[in-house]
Amino acid sequence: MDSVLLFILGVVIILIGVALSIALHEIGHLVPAKLFGVKVTQYMIGFGRTLFSVKKGETEYGVKAIPLGGYISMIGMFPPGKEGGAGRNATTGFMQAMVQDARTASSETVLVGEEDRTFYRLAVWKRIIIMFGGPFMNLVIATVLFGVLLMGFGAPQNSTTIGTVSQCVLPATSTSQTCGSDTPAGPAAAAGLKPGDTIVSIGGKPITSWAQSTAIIRQSADRPLTVVLRRDGQERTVVLTPKTNTVVKTDANGQTVKAADGRVETLTVGFVGIGPVQELVRQPITSVLPAVGARTGAVVGVVIHLPQRMVDVWNAAFGSGERDPNGPISLVGIGRAAGELTALDGVPVIDKVYTMLGILASLNIALFVFNLIPLLPLDGGHIAGALWEGFRRTIAKLFKRRDPGPVDMAKLMPLTIVVVVVLGGMSLLLMYADIVKPINLFG
Repeated sequence: MDSVLLFILGVVIILIGVALSIALHEIGHLVPAKLFGVKVTQYMIGFGRTLFSVKKGETEYGVKAIPLGGYISMIGMFPPGKEGGAGRNATTGFMQAMVQDARTASSETVLVGEEDRTFYRLAVWKRIIIMFGGPFMNLVIATVLFGVLLMGFGAPQNSTTIGTVSQCVLPATSTSQTCGSDTPAGPAAAAGLKPGDTIVSIGGKPITSWAQSTAIIRQSADRPLTVVLRRDGQERTVVLTPKTNTVVKTDANGQTVKAADGRVETLTVGFVGIGPVQELVRQPITSVLPAVGARTGAVVGVVIHLPQRMVDVWNAAFGSGERDPNGPISLVGIGRAAGELTALDGVPVIDKVYTMLGILASLNIALFVFNLIPLLPLDGGHIAGALWEGFRRTIAKLFKRRDPGPVDMAKLMPLTIVVVVVLGGMSLLLMYADIVKPINLFG
């Protein structure tokens, strides 16, 4: 029962975090919109039926039933038709009707005397600020959370303490993951090394980092090494002989190196079969922005390859494929991961808090990147429309042509509906996959 309650607690905590992220995202739109004089009629967290709302001034603030996003409603999002807003008759086609409906819905809340408070009449740079304000708020949240993680808790780094000891030597080309009767014994296990031992020196050289010990071992295949360990506060000396082992060659970025004919290149190195204990080491403030940039780049990579990623998710959900732990995940998956995290036994509370903050930081980076995709109804679609309008007007001014006027984004409503359907389908697929074949983030 305790584990169930902890699981529910984790889900509730992450949902609150997501709700706050969405709320702050919408504030990022709301504040500049009001500063620039745009009339905002609604500020809502969620979609569907309104659960609670209160009206303050001209804006209704509320919470809706489906917590999958939020929005602010600004009057005059789309310009009227060229002839006083009448547009073409809806009987000319379903697409035209859809465009006209969007234009009508945008203008029906514009009262007499409020024409100058419409969104589409703002200067291009003001519209960009309003639409970029939401994603920018997510970026600010992520930066603050990464700052708390790196400067307050620290970044995981390998210590000089042994965390794992392999009982046998398995070549990199081996498909087996278990030790057999004919598998060579692991040098570290044979020498008596145990998890919890701290490496003091190797071959007379003091060891101050795990990378230093690894470099010495890799260069000492089949050569005895005198290793000084600290165990239970006492030092002891053992003789350790690294075995020759074949590993895949990688470059400075950790990518596999291949020969001209496509074969994976390998190296012969020394191997003893030990892994480090990771510890959190506090980082300076200068490490925050690079961490945010690295995570943003990783999310951009996921978005760029999203079609293939979704194919992989489909194959995993309806076939024998495996989920990529670095692939896309739905709110269901995030909630499930948070619940599993809080329910884990033997994990210190501080580690759970650290991981939870990391999840929320990564989520806000994902919201920042995803919302900047230049497609309606995402913020990036409105930004792209404003930039295109600015470009058209600049060209017209340079060549002394008539001002082409605002870009009629309402004409993109058919494409917007397609985008909404596609995004909805991907969300449903991810939710289903996160239920039937969830990503295992905690072993």
